Amino acid sequence: MKSEIRVATPADAAEIRDIYAPFCEDSAVTFEESVPTEAEMAERVEATLETYPWLVCERDGEVVGYAYASALRPRRAYEWVVELSVYVAEDARQGGIGRGLYASLFAILERQGVCDAYSVTTLPNPETVRFHERLGFERFADFPRVGYTQGEWHDVRWWRREIATKPENPSRPDPFPVVRDSPDWNELVATGEPHLESS
Repeated sequence: MKSEIRVATPADAAEIRDIYAPFCEDSAVTFEESVPTEAEMAERVEATLETYPWLVCERDGEVVGYAYASALRPRRAYEWVVELSVYVAEDARQGGIGRGLYASLFAILERQGVCDAYSVTTLPNPETVRFHERLGFERFADFPRVGYTQGEWHDVRWWRREIATKPENPSRPDPFPVVRDSPDWNELVATGEPHLESS
């Protein structure tokens, strides 16, 4: 099976939605209780790509996972940190896809000038906890019973991973389209593809 990592487009919205939908319908993972429409998902992809990467893993022409970065907080002081999200189709897990997507995402974000990445997970979720531990995220903070959905209260855990050392006087990060025009872009986006060999 041939797998590759590439930039998402609004045309991927239906497949991305299909991956995301079970996390809304069958679990408390996302705290999003209504599955977004295909049009809403396309808008999310398009809006994200104005500033941050949104990547998909495609296997034999089918999108089987995706990952993206977003602003942690809206104020300018937070420009050097991002929040990450990654989702993999149920029948494609345990094959290096999440790891590969994050490796490519880290490489692109570092080139943009981002220094730290945060991830937020709803608990209990042992599979996601192990995933973040394996990728070098540190457990940052736990918020007990902070979210109520699907008839019960849930804890939330924040994770942090350093992407680059923070300079004393940092330049503002480059928006994603600038990095995408880099001469070595193809190598940059493919950073995580060696992890897909087992998929």
